[in-house]
Amino acid sequence: MRFLESSTIYTYCGIVLVAVNPYKQLPIYEEAVIHAYSGQNMGEMDPHIFAVAEEAYRQMSREDKNQSLIISGESGAGKTATAKYAMRYFAIVGGSLSNSSVEEKVLASSPIMEAFGNAKTAKNDNSSRFGKYVEICFNHEYRILGATMKTYLLEKSRVTFQAKVERNYHIFYQLCASASLPELQGLGLGVSEADQLELFSILAAILHLGNIRLKKKSRHGESCFIEPEDKALELFCMLLGLETSQVSRWLCYHKLVTASETFVKPMSWQQVLDSRDALAKHIYGQLFQWVVSRINRSLRASEKPRASIGILDIYGFETFRVNSFEQFCINYANEKLQQHFNLHVFKLEQEEYVEEGIPWTFIDFYDNQPCLDLIEAKLGILDLLNEECKMPSGSDGSWAQKLYDQHFHHSLHFEKPKMHADAFIIQHFAGKVEYQCKGFLEKNRDAVHAELIGLLRASKSQLLAELFPEDCDGTISLRRSNGTRLTIRPSRKSLPGTNKEHRKPISIQFKASLHKLMEMLGCTTPHYIRCIKPNDFKRPFEFDSKRAIEQLRACGILETIQISASGYPSRWTYEDFFSRYRALMSHVELSGDDEKKSCRLVLERLLRDPSKYQCGRRKVFLRAGQVAFLEELRAKTLRAACMILQSNLRGWLGRRRFLLVRAAAVCIQRFARGLLARRLVGDLRRAKAAVILQKNIKMALARRSYLRIRVAVITVQAFTRGMFARHLYKVMVLHQKARVIQAAVRGWLARSHYARLRCAAVYLQCCFRRSRARRELKQLRIKARSVEHYKQLHKGMEIKVMQLQCKLDEQARENRSLLEQLSVLSTSHAEEVERLCGEMQQLREDKAQDQHIQGLQEQLQRMELEKRSSERRLCQELEQLKQRMTELEVAKSNLKEENDALNRRVLEQSKDVEEKMCQRLSVESRELQCELEEERSRYQSLVKEYARLEQGYENLREEVAFHKHTTGFRRSPSSDSILDSESSYQSGSTALSRDEPIQQIESPSQPLNQEKDPWRLIPEQYRASSDSTTSSLSSDGEQDPLKTCILLGQLNAVRKELVRTQEELHKTKAQLAHEDKKLLRPWYIAELFGLNRSPETMVEEDLKHAYDAVQVTNRLLEEQLQEQQQQHEQEQEGLQQDIRALKRLTWQQQSLIQDLQHQQSGDGLQCQIVQLKEENLELSEQLQRQERSKLKLQKQLKNYMKQIQDPAATREAIGGQRATPAEQERPLEVPYPSGPFQGMLRCRGEDEERLVRTIITDFQPQHIPGTLPTLPSYILFMCLRHADYCQDEHKIRSLLTAAINGIKRVMKKHSEDFNVVTFWLANTCRLLNCLRQYGRDESYRQVNTPKQNQHCLQHCNPASHCQSLGDLAIQIYQQLIGTAEKKLKPMIVAAMLESETIPGLSLARPSGSRRPQGAPAYTLDSLLLQLGAFHKMLKSHDLEPAIVQQAVRQLLFLISGTALNYLLLRRDACSWSQGVQLRYNVSQLEEWLRAEGLQQSGATAILEPLIQAAQLLQVKKTSEEDAEAICCLCTALSPQQVVKLLRAYTPAPGLEERVSPCFISSVEKHLAEQNPSGPCQLLVDTAQLFPVPLPFSHSPVHLDEICLPDGLNLTFLSRV
Repeated sequence: MRFLESSTIYTYCGIVLVAVNPYKQLPIYEEAVIHAYSGQNMGEMDPHIFAVAEEAYRQMSREDKNQSLIISGESGAGKTATAKYAMRYFAIVGGSLSNSSVEEKVLASSPIMEAFGNAKTAKNDNSSRFGKYVEICFNHEYRILGATMKTYLLEKSRVTFQAKVERNYHIFYQLCASASLPELQGLGLGVSEADQLELFSILAAILHLGNIRLKKKSRHGESCFIEPEDKALELFCMLLGLETSQVSRWLCYHKLVTASETFVKPMSWQQVLDSRDALAKHIYGQLFQWVVSRINRSLRASEKPRASIGILDIYGFETFRVNSFEQFCINYANEKLQQHFNLHVFKLEQEEYVEEGIPWTFIDFYDNQPCLDLIEAKLGILDLLNEECKMPSGSDGSWAQKLYDQHFHHSLHFEKPKMHADAFIIQHFAGKVEYQCKGFLEKNRDAVHAELIGLLRASKSQLLAELFPEDCDGTISLRRSNGTRLTIRPSRKSLPGTNKEHRKPISIQFKASLHKLMEMLGCTTPHYIRCIKPNDFKRPFEFDSKRAIEQLRACGILETIQISASGYPSRWTYEDFFSRYRALMSHVELSGDDEKKSCRLVLERLLRDPSKYQCGRRKVFLRAGQVAFLEELRAKTLRAACMILQSNLRGWLGRRRFLLVRAAAVCIQRFARGLLARRLVGDLRRAKAAVILQKNIKMALARRSYLRIRVAVITVQAFTRGMFARHLYKVMVLHQKARVIQAAVRGWLARSHYARLRCAAVYLQCCFRRSRARRELKQLRIKARSVEHYKQLHKGMEIKVMQLQCKLDEQARENRSLLEQLSVLSTSHAEEVERLCGEMQQLREDKAQDQHIQGLQEQLQRMELEKRSSERRLCQELEQLKQRMTELEVAKSNLKEENDALNRRVLEQSKDVEEKMCQRLSVESRELQCELEEERSRYQSLVKEYARLEQGYENLREEVAFHKHTTGFRRSPSSDSILDSESSYQSGSTALSRDEPIQQIESPSQPLNQEKDPWRLIPEQYRASSDSTTSSLSSDGEQDPLKTCILLGQLNAVRKELVRTQEELHKTKAQLAHEDKKLLRPWYIAELFGLNRSPETMVEEDLKHAYDAVQVTNRLLEEQLQEQQQQHEQEQEGLQQDIRALKRLTWQQQSLIQDLQHQQSGDGLQCQIVQLKEENLELSEQLQRQERSKLKLQKQLKNYMKQIQDPAATREAIGGQRATPAEQERPLEVPYPSGPFQGMLRCRGEDEERLVRTIITDFQPQHIPGTLPTLPSYILFMCLRHADYCQDEHKIRSLLTAAINGIKRVMKKHSEDFNVVTFWLANTCRLLNCLRQYGRDESYRQVNTPKQNQHCLQHCNPASHCQSLGDLAIQIYQQLIGTAEKKLKPMIVAAMLESETIPGLSLARPSGSRRPQGAPAYTLDSLLLQLGAFHKMLKSHDLEPAIVQQAVRQLLFLISGTALNYLLLRRDACSWSQGVQLRYNVSQLEEWLRAEGLQQSGATAILEPLIQAAQLLQVKKTSEEDAEAICCLCTALSPQQVVKLLRAYTPAPGLEERVSPCFISSVEKHLAEQNPSGPCQLLVDTAQLFPVPLPFSHSPVHLDEICLPDGLNLTFLSRV
């Protein structure tokens, strides 16, 4: 049920670990799981292969005895995978201290052996076709020294024959699949000619050997031949360096040697086939043994090991449709292992109980000794087989008949099949197996003709000749035609003989190796692991209970459970027990002389339960788990004793020191008091005499002074009183004048004060009104923005309405003008009438003019008619205008209503569009930010990997130096200087090679004076000088170091490409944001719709189409949204392509790093490095000489110029020419600025090492208080400023390189000191920020003061150096986190989960949960104090706040991940009370963050998974609603983590019920719907490092104000 429901594949059956093959990869083998099981007792954690491996490691270190892991089971049960996991555990837990990568070699040997020795069978895709025993050796500190591998019975017949569903060994398929690689070309696999690799050449030759075609000379095939033009034969001979004629001859013929003559006889077609197949098998077998020997040579221990752990991974029990000699040997080996298991578990243990006199009931078990007697006893199967092989006419049939006669009626384990004649059946412990006798004798002989072996020994291939060495006595083993062997001496040197071991049959060799293996296992303490196949179809998590029970019963697991339940697995002799646990005994128990009695007494007192132990005659027997209990008590007792000893010793030392100090103080006080008393008496006497003298003298002097003063006073009074009177008069006059001035001044002040008050009131009123106006303007803007989008969309419609309004206004103006004209006409008419009345008056008066009056009357009548007609016409026009105005007003109201409706609709749509676009932009920006963070973390992981490779390179260099020293190699002075300067070259390549393009590697015209990277500059003369070395090295099969240079250049180019791609990604993101903002602007939408035209451009026709334009607005808006969506999709595809490109670049970087690792792992790389260093040193010396000569010529030219310009300078030039050679070789002097200190320090070239030693290597900040926290960085930068002022680029590079190397050495020396690492991280960041602040980038110089701008660098571009310092800062930060993690890891589990911060809560834990013995080692307060100490150190060194926050975030991630992993791995820790306790502890961490002001750093979000895990342990877990609530609650936990916590939850007895499987399935279903991406990692990867930012921080310190303390001893630096 655990296998199907909980996916649990391990369980304990007594002392045996049973492992069920899941046929699926499970996330339970990560490095975090290894660290979780490390140091834990076997019963405390869940069953696992790591628990058994840890138990073996603990017993080896505790008892100092060799251990062994015996992994057994049927074929396909997972034995090979289990062995690999065990080896991986030992490699990580017992890693080498010398960083020699021995553990990596141990792990790397597994895939090599699997390639050469594993193949696909009918029952297993990766079946081991050989046995393997790996013995891992440990030193006195129990660290891995090396390993040894022993192999047993390789199945060589698989090379030439495979069953229908089976395959050959993996290496042949891998060779064919990799035929297109340049290294494997020329092997006859269809590719062009190239260099050959000998190992793969032999494998390819084996393949071609099987393709050689044989042709019969006669019908019956009594003889045959091979065509000379056979392509396979030519390839075979070409690959192995053999003669074609000789191979074709001796494949078809063989020699018959007698005492007097030698005959050459042809072989039949079948014999030639057998001979060809035997040759192929023999070559592959020898090649396999050679690979094993090379692996053992590389894994060989450098010193004598103290203890070892062996891992036995041997082929499992096999039964096929056709079983032959190989299956017989495999099953024979499994019978021996089963006998060892029975002997160790059943026989020896029960016999020991009887011998010791312990009450015991014998347990019946299956004993396979009769089956082994049938196989290996006298006249057994193997004995009869070897006897038949010695017979001249021996055959498989005659051997089968002898078996029937000898064992058919005499052995219960031997049967004769009914259907097959030449076959037999053996009853093994795992079942009956039928074996076919055909081929047994031939495979047991394993004979190869001596002529073919001689040809192979005469090959041109060195490896092939090494595979077949000649015998010491020069004899060879030949095979006659009848099958017998004859030993003679070779007559010709070209045909050497075979090895002597070929004379022994395979069965004898295999039997001897098995006996040696059993003896080796008998000398170790075994740990058994039984692998079980859950089904025969290799289906994941499908369990066949009947099949599993058969396997458990066959291997004795059921009896093991019975004997383990009633037995005593731990046993000690009385002497060992007394010696080990003497500390636990009281004085009464130690008083007697009988050790046996003392052991009984202490066991009765400590264990109390007699059923947990038994005392025999010679040993003490303990139940399972009691040794761990006694070990825990012993550790506590020893710890208490140590504390008592320490307290007494410290008390005695304190008392002794106090007594010495007190005696010294008393003596000093006695002498001091006497001295003070004598001094006091003398002072008193002198004081008394002085008083008497002073009294008399003072009296005389006082009288004389009194008389003289009295006369003077009287005189002075007279003059003074007159002066006072005159002065009083002047004062009174001045006072009167002052009153007048004061009156005028106070009036002026009052008026000015009033004016200021009035101005202030006016100013306040203006401010108040301005604020009110701004508020109103802000409200108006808000209102305007709310409808601004709609107004811009429909600006054309408003313009049309405005034009209609203008039209109405024009009509109104025309109407008013007409009315004015009418009023003018009426007034003119009235005036005319008045004038006519006057004239009529005159006419009346003038009777003489009657006729004229009549004419005027007629004219008046006509004018009246005209007036009436004009009035009627004006009335009509006015009515028409009124009608038109009413129509326009109606149309205007309709348009206004439609406009309002459209405004509302468009406003709603615009809001929806804006919300959608804002959401999409926020999502895309978050995704881009996440991708940028991932790229930054990948880059920093590459920096970390580069640092690891650099450290590996230093280790290789030290190892080379050590080997040279030990082998007596005397280096020349040039080689010594090379090795001494290697770190500087290496740091130069680290610090200065990242910004140079890869073309510099390939360009032969690169100037010699560029010394940035000796690996990157490869001039033509260097290449010419290294041709001979390269050719000699390539002939030995070693790697060319130039490939390493090219790979480094490619890594730099890929890094630059990554930076360029990141910049393009930033630009794309900015452009996308700009376009999105542009889309949201109203003017852009108005321009897009064409609604931004002015009213002057509108025509009368637009008024008619205004309504139609409003109707199509929505359609245009929908089309625009579709276009924007398509554009966003295209941009998203482009960004995804950029991301894929970045991932490809990252993969290329990883592949390049792997290539670098392979390049560095070559055997001859160290020699090449030394030779290249020598050549580089010679080139650098030549370069220095050229530079010195160049400077000398420049100086002479300058002197000549002075002579020409000034005759007086001639004498100075002559004097300068007489200077010493050292002075002549100095560089040109640069005039220094005169005046005050300019913030520059001058450092000579010979003082660079002294400067680095003073301010970096030996610098101790706590010894110089009151200085800047980052003083070394300022000093170094001021030296760089001086070099920049002198235009000395070489000096800048050398200073930075020396500083970086010095910091790295300090980090390596003080890697465990958190304070030192923090100090140099702050200095590195400050130096980086100084290069930015005083560099050429204007963006960093915006906050600088004018004086700081004067101190900027003038000639050097610090951009290339900033990258190197940034990488160094990242490495130091990673080391800082690693140092803090080492101190925090032991505290996390005890402080967060085991300490009882809430009193009484532990009583609510389930009864079956494990409670820690005594108080935990660490509490939550100690954890918070440690975090506070870390945070205080980070702040005290003036580190940037962003880095401090990231460090705290990383440490809290470690705390959260470790605590969560502990919950996931410990079933007894998952309970309600533990959840309450955990939530309280997390709240204390949050309170600490708030107290330190770190709540905004993102650290609270890191604790979210742990908070959710605590809440998950507290919530209700019964109904479907609870399942949905859990899914909504646990958003930061992965589905696997939630399911694991629910399965491991332990309810409180009587209060809760266990979580039902249905509820877990429901939760798992809901989680799968929420997260359809697939399975996630179960455990938190606590080794993950978040990318650290390196922000720019402006320094307010002026360089010319920095004071150098005298304690630094920097007198060799000159202030400029």
